[in-house]
Amino acid sequence: QVQLVESGGGLVQAGGSLRLSCLASGSTFSSYTVGWFRQDPGKEREIVAVMSWDGGRVYYADSVKGRFTISRDSTKNTVFLQMNSLKPEDTALYVCAARAGSALSRAPYEYDYWGRGTQVTVSS
Repeated sequence: QVQLVESGGGLVQAGGSLRLSCLASGSTFSSYTVGWFRQDPGKEREIVAVMSWDGGRVYYADSVKGRFTISRDSTKNTVFLQMNSLKPEDTALYVCAARAGSALSRAPYEYDYWGRGTQVTVSS
């Protein structure tokens, strides 16, 4: 079992930055691939970024490529999402998820564990 808790969200002006954290419990978290998703009410959950269990491979959605960076500190059981040059369209609930294995899965149904999310609001 893995439990995930996100933090770091908030209100920021367009062009600003935020750093989200996803803290995991469970001693085997280092063997899980972790993804960040975002969701607006009434919309489907959207993949933002994924990092493999060893940190060697990453995936970014086109909409955030060049602005967001995913990283992990396995010693702290934490995965980060650094978000720069934020835009109003980045406003959403950001949720981290974990799955066993190394595949850079983009589909929500492929993830086994989910946090509750942290709200990011970008004002224009």
